Amino acid sequence: MALTDNFYTLKGYSLLEHTQITSSMEDYLEMICRLHSDGQPVRIKELAECLHVKPSSASKMTGNLRKQGLVRFEKYGTVSLTEDGMELGEYLLFRHEVLRRFFCYINQNSNELEQVEKVEHFIEPETVYNIQKWLDKFT
Repeated sequence: MALTDNFYTLKGYSLLEHTQITSSMEDYLEMICRLHSDGQPVRIKELAECLHVKPSSASKMTGNLRKQGLVRFEKYGTVSLTEDGMELGEYLLFRHEVLRRFFCYINQNSNELEQVEKVEHFIEPETVYNIQKWLDKFT
């Protein structure tokens, strides 16, 4: 049985990571960072529209991100990134772009958004950086 000792379900691997940031939280933070790129606070309504969710859902998830110290609410329903939120958000944008470039290259097309969105949460940073190195060599 020794060959099967290291296998877990997807949920099992997630529990091993002990992370406080869920895949959904990453999606919200990535979008906030994308919208916040001009330095202006992001409105909850705008965030909800971009992610195709209800404003109440966006508000609730933003509250979860605030508890993690990644965003802060400002008056009039706007959200801005903390320093930690900006750092993580920039990595999430980088990861997204690396994977987009990779999938577009290997599949010979220009739109791999759905595939990137489905897999980006499950790839370790080391792998992302190695894909980036590979892309730099071959593209």
